[in-house]
Amino acid sequence: MEVNEIEIEKDKDKVLSEHPVLVQKIKSRFGKSIVETVIFRGEITHVIETRDIADVCSFLKYDQDFQFNFLSDLIGTDCRPLNSFFEVVYQLYSIPYKYRIRLKVRVKEGEHVPSVTSVWQCANFAEREAFDMVGVVFDGHPDLKRIYMPPDWEGYPLRKDYPLVGYKDEYNPCGVEKKQ
Repeated sequence: MEVNEIEIEKDKDKVLSEHPVLVQKIKSRFGKSIVETVIFRGEITHVIETRDIADVCSFLKYDQDFQFNFLSDLIGTDCRPLNSFFEVVYQLYSIPYKYRIRLKVRVKEGEHVPSVTSVWQCANFAEREAFDMVGVVFDGHPDLKRIYMPPDWEGYPLRKDYPLVGYKDEYNPCGVEKKQ
């Protein structure tokens, strides 16, 4: 093992010894829903099956051992062309326990993600932003519509296949011509 690999292993052991509940209890409760768990630089990330994200979030918020009562951020990101999916990343914080955890779901083109607005109301605008900028659709969202771009805007500006200067239209006369 190289020095960096040894440091990473020590880091994992430290996190597991300080916060075993963040890994072990979640894995025991949602083992089939967890695609992978990564511990890197003291941060825990669980990649969750898309269909189960709302259930996992609800459990993390209301379970007395966690109380992740603050959704600090929710973002959509385009992982293509390296991977064939988008990711929705949930950054959670437990105010009583001062725990932090990251959840991710991987979404293929055309798939939908269950909304977590029933768990945290603050997810409303973050999910709308992910929809508007990346094109991730959230099932069960109370008002899923564009938040930044005009309603008739075509495309999603933060996708990797979107041209840097945008498409030519009434809003952007200097953009790239759309391919038919």
